[in-house]
Amino acid sequence: MRTYDFNQVELKWQQRWDEWELYKVTEDSDKPKFYCLEMLPYPSGKLHMGHVRNYAIGDVLARFQTMHGYNVLHPMGWDAFGLPAENAAIQRGIPPAIWTRDNIAYMRKQLRRLGLSYDWSREIASCWPDYYRWTQWLFLQFYKAGLVYKADAVVNWCPSCATVLANEQVVGGNCERCDSAVEQKHLEQWFFRITKYADRLLDNLEKLEGWPEKVKTMQHNWIGRSEGATIRFPIVGTEKTLEVFTTRPDTVFGVTFMVLAPEHPWVDELIAGVEHEAKVREFIGEVTRQDEISRTAEDTEKLGVFTGRYCVNPLTGDEIPIWLGNYVLMGYGTGAIMAVPAHDQRDFEFAKKYDLPIRQVIADPETKMPAEELDAAFEAEGVLVNSGEFSGLDSNTAKERITRYLEANNLGMFKVQYRLRDWLISRQRYWGAPIPIVICDKCGLVPVPEEELPVLLPEDVHFAPDGKSPLAQHAAFAETRCPNCGEKARRETDTMDTFVCSSWYFLRYCDPHNSEKAFDKDIVDYWMPVDQYIGGVEHAILHLMYARFFTMVLHDLGLLSVEEPFTNLLTQGMVLKDGFKMSKSKGNVVDPDHIIERFGADTARLFILFAAPPERDLEWSESGVEGAYRFINRVWRLVQDYVPQVNDVEPTTKSDGLVGEDKELRRVMHQTLAKVTYDIERFNFNTAISAIMEYVNAFYHYKEKGENMALCREGLEKLVLMLAPFVPHVAEELWEMLGGTGSVHREPWPQVDEAALRVEEITIVLQVNGKVRDRVGVPVDISEEELKELVLSRETLAPYIAGKTVVKVIIVPRKLVNVVVK
Repeated sequence: MRTYDFNQVELKWQQRWDEWELYKVTEDSDKPKFYCLEMLPYPSGKLHMGHVRNYAIGDVLARFQTMHGYNVLHPMGWDAFGLPAENAAIQRGIPPAIWTRDNIAYMRKQLRRLGLSYDWSREIASCWPDYYRWTQWLFLQFYKAGLVYKADAVVNWCPSCATVLANEQVVGGNCERCDSAVEQKHLEQWFFRITKYADRLLDNLEKLEGWPEKVKTMQHNWIGRSEGATIRFPIVGTEKTLEVFTTRPDTVFGVTFMVLAPEHPWVDELIAGVEHEAKVREFIGEVTRQDEISRTAEDTEKLGVFTGRYCVNPLTGDEIPIWLGNYVLMGYGTGAIMAVPAHDQRDFEFAKKYDLPIRQVIADPETKMPAEELDAAFEAEGVLVNSGEFSGLDSNTAKERITRYLEANNLGMFKVQYRLRDWLISRQRYWGAPIPIVICDKCGLVPVPEEELPVLLPEDVHFAPDGKSPLAQHAAFAETRCPNCGEKARRETDTMDTFVCSSWYFLRYCDPHNSEKAFDKDIVDYWMPVDQYIGGVEHAILHLMYARFFTMVLHDLGLLSVEEPFTNLLTQGMVLKDGFKMSKSKGNVVDPDHIIERFGADTARLFILFAAPPERDLEWSESGVEGAYRFINRVWRLVQDYVPQVNDVEPTTKSDGLVGEDKELRRVMHQTLAKVTYDIERFNFNTAISAIMEYVNAFYHYKEKGENMALCREGLEKLVLMLAPFVPHVAEELWEMLGGTGSVHREPWPQVDEAALRVEEITIVLQVNGKVRDRVGVPVDISEEELKELVLSRETLAPYIAGKTVVKVIIVPRKLVNVVVK
């Protein structure tokens, strides 16, 4: 082909790769392994440019490491369960399984059209029974290990959809799907005991040297380990004691009121019969309809209501009022806080609004005197005042002594608290992995026997207009026999959070067809950990935290040798258009199919890798896409022009004997190879491509003057090999044109000839009194005395030196010589 027909080229090589099973991989102890993985997509229906960027990055690394002799595992699959499929089913009247299967088929076709080097023989989907069978099996292993329990929890509840919603699915207090007002509701829910691993999840972050610091910081803050004390406040007129956790026991003498979350289980009892009970209940209803994010936002007004009840400050003996407040959540701590308005800004604002006492007990460490009046809370540590026998102590000393006093008098104790809560995995939805538990009136909660897995998700379901899960209404699914006693029982009809499915998929890729186990330990130990994980920063907390938790548990159960799943992590930026993230609502979505139809897959890949460093946001540019297409055509023409002249020529292997333009082209060739190698290893794909473009310019310059076909042969081979990870189809075609056999992607990555990089002559700038007067080429190893003699005898400088005295000659090695004259 004289002209570059991308359709013909790309389809030809994709078919050839399939015939050769080029990307199929097995364990090979004779080779070092490299596990390259991009986060698996949700089969939403179509790829977007963010997908293309993510997968192109991974593909470059996979191909590059293959050419470096690694045994590369590069798989793909589908995170296929979840609410969007149910929404589609309700809106379109299509069963979720069919909608999901159709989407997977279309997106698989798109990924193949991009020429990505996936081992499709390892494809998995979380909705396939041979996958979720093992998700259920893992649930049972966690259950046997005491890491699963069912308990009452306050949840976001959409009465219209009849399901629990995650915080992210609540927008402005309403359900994001149906816009109904969301309620807070007590429900029996299933939990994974992730808090048992809080310290380990936190401590291991230091070992993750290949992770971005911002991601580690986000996980560190999410786990939120803090040291402090629990303090018990007796409730007046009852036998009950309110327990609070505080990181500032040094401020306990400044407690002037208590604030409970409206959802606190004792609230009903506390307010029963009080004079303004109706007002309190109205407040509770208003607050519990709000989502947690809105309630705890800094700019949200702090609102509350007095319960009419009091408790006792155990260190002062003062009776203090118990309030309910919108800024206290049941999910954090104990659902109750001791309010110290002088030293906590939220409490300060609340006290000012409701005219509650403000008592300063921490003074500035410099003045050691309390302020006459506080304009805001003094939140720093300092010196205790108005604190009885502890007055005069610094905050750190006081924390320790007050905690010891509490413990000695059975009023409290030292405690480590976490922001991290146990993982609520229950979903009152249909399209998810069924929880393998049977509920028996006689035996209670009974695990499904492992040999009866999978608990199959029925596909003949009906979606009622009220949004309730079809499983509870599906008699053939819900009605069963107890595995223990054989009596009639019912299945658990909640399904698992989709994050459960995606917390172990990288292990199943290692051994995807195993029908006896979730995975074979020896095989997983060969491939794990993942050497390079790639995905969006939006998954920095939940998915990555859960995957780490799963890996630690499976390590402890003896199923894995590693305890961290991902050695290196790359979080790529977004693809923007007109300054905004691509979205249908903004009308700025670029369809990858259209780009491939107009310019080809290699052009789409090259542009998206060249336009910005992977970790930064990328601004879409039509002219940039066209520029990438023009560059590929330029390379195509260069190789085409030389093919007749170089095909029967052996390539140059050394620089000995080369001079002038020949020597310079080989120097630029190996300089480019060194830079491209270095840049790919550091994910600087944009600068690697830029270096290749400059090399092509140098080659075209040489084409006008040079005639060394052995050198051109080497230069063209190096060019095609350097381009192979970025534009795999055109590289294959050009390699074949040059007489290469087999796939260019099975060729070794070229080695840099250090001798070719050596420069024998350098250009020195000549100045007189700091002004540039000339330039001269000199041997790289010229001595300073020889250089000085050369410069002073230089005819071009004579007019500027004649009749003057040379005061000194300043030499900046390898750069310039400045002659100072008077």
